[in-house]
Amino acid sequence: MTLLSGPNISGNEWKYVKDCLDTGWVSSVGSYVNRFEELMAEYTGCKYAVATSSGTTALHIALLLAGVTKDDYVIVPNITFVASLNSISYTGASPILIDIDEKSWQMDLSLLEDYLQKNTLIEGEQCVRKEDKRVIRAIMPVHVLGNMTDMARLLRITEKFKLAIVEDATEALGSFYKGRHSGSFGLLGCFSFNGNKIITTGGGGMIVTNDEELAKKAKHLTTQAKSDPFEYYHDHIGYNYRLVNVLAAIGVAQMEQLPDFIKRKKEISSYYKAGLKDVGDIGFQQVEENVDANCWLFTIKVSEQKKLLRALNGRNLQSRPFWVPMNQLPMFSDEEYVTKGDVSNKIYQECLSLPCSTNITNAELDEVISEIKLCY
Repeated sequence: MTLLSGPNISGNEWKYVKDCLDTGWVSSVGSYVNRFEELMAEYTGCKYAVATSSGTTALHIALLLAGVTKDDYVIVPNITFVASLNSISYTGASPILIDIDEKSWQMDLSLLEDYLQKNTLIEGEQCVRKEDKRVIRAIMPVHVLGNMTDMARLLRITEKFKLAIVEDATEALGSFYKGRHSGSFGLLGCFSFNGNKIITTGGGGMIVTNDEELAKKAKHLTTQAKSDPFEYYHDHIGYNYRLVNVLAAIGVAQMEQLPDFIKRKKEISSYYKAGLKDVGDIGFQQVEENVDANCWLFTIKVSEQKKLLRALNGRNLQSRPFWVPMNQLPMFSDEEYVTKGDVSNKIYQECLSLPCSTNITNAELDEVISEIKLCY
């Protein structure tokens, strides 16, 4: 089978994992955890990085550190992977869902700004929803598919309405806005290293920040809030959200290959766009001039979505539909959804992602393109 976005284990992964096994450093502390954090901080341009067991746990801790608590609101796009909203739910807060832009598939900033202008007021340093007087504590922009929104505009909006930014950059390692890396714009940024991401540790995540105190708290909370190096004394409710040294070793090896992975992802994107140009009504995600996207998951928009999915998967060319919009999931269907035409549903109905692993061959890309053309 030609995988959608499979892992590429072709560097020093075996060597570094063997080192962990040979030395016995297999658990949640070790030199590879430290090195992985250092590499991520350096690459993203942030001062600090804290490894976690997943992107979801990274988001959970980041929200807690941003002060999100029970009965708060967090603004989030309606199109995202469910982990974004699950992490909000873990804090006891509720999401406010904002529809997406039809071209970039990122949060619609005009819709966001209009909503905040009409439905909130500033009390002290807090943004309060007029209807129920609950605080909108934070906003979680999600860099969908590795693309990014107009971050300069988003920063202006969040400053005006006193919103903390927790960036869901889980898909956007290697993506930049005006030369600044994703995850570095907010109070905290979060990344995922799931098996399908641009680099992987099998499972794992990372919090990045420029705030030393927040970084220390993140490390503390993710290690069960143990406050004494000898006694089992814990001073907060903590979490077992640590990334183990064995997986961090894989992460270090993957980071060494990241530039080549990004280069290949961009080549794949260009290859598909050239091969599918003027085929039926196929369209592509728009990337703004100020954005240098990592091209993580190549996704097309087409009216014959279901037909193409059947054809491609029938040939073992693994392809997938877009995420179901969050307002259509039963646990979030009653949450506020801000829209002027339900773009999210249209994108969901018409988008599908194509095989784009970093080790895919051009011959395999040609097979995907040919199969799509046969559908017309």
